[in-house]
Amino acid sequence: MNNKISLIHSADLAQTDYAYASRVPSGMDLLYLAGACPLNKDGKILNPNDYELQAETCVEKLKTALKECNASLDDVVYTRVLVASQNRTDLVTAWETIRSEFGNHDVPSTLSGVTVLGYSNQLVEIEAVAALEKLSQ
Repeated sequence: MNNKISLIHSADLAQTDYAYASRVPSGMDLLYLAGACPLNKDGKILNPNDYELQAETCVEKLKTALKECNASLDDVVYTRVLVASQNRTDLVTAWETIRSEFGNHDVPSTLSGVTVLGYSNQLVEIEAVAALEKLSQ
């Protein structure tokens, strides 16, 4: 994890597998990443009926976008996971898949079930905010 970012847990709130907040010190650059979608290079949705595989693909796409910014999952300070389903088990499947990819970096996150996402057959999307130390100028 980036040593400048603090993930904040609370003994007064339910124990969860994510931090309740993150603190980003002043002087860091914030990166706002577009929703990572399970698209291939041709813009087609991969694994149209599989929440777990779409979640894995979304994490890989997020890693690629972060790498373009010289960042990694350890620099992420917040995520929003969107899952197109009214079935809570589908949300849990996507969440557990994504959460495992973050390892010990238990970034604050929001998990939401939605009726539909932007692409036909899309089941999962991950939005993220990351923070990096400013490049010396």
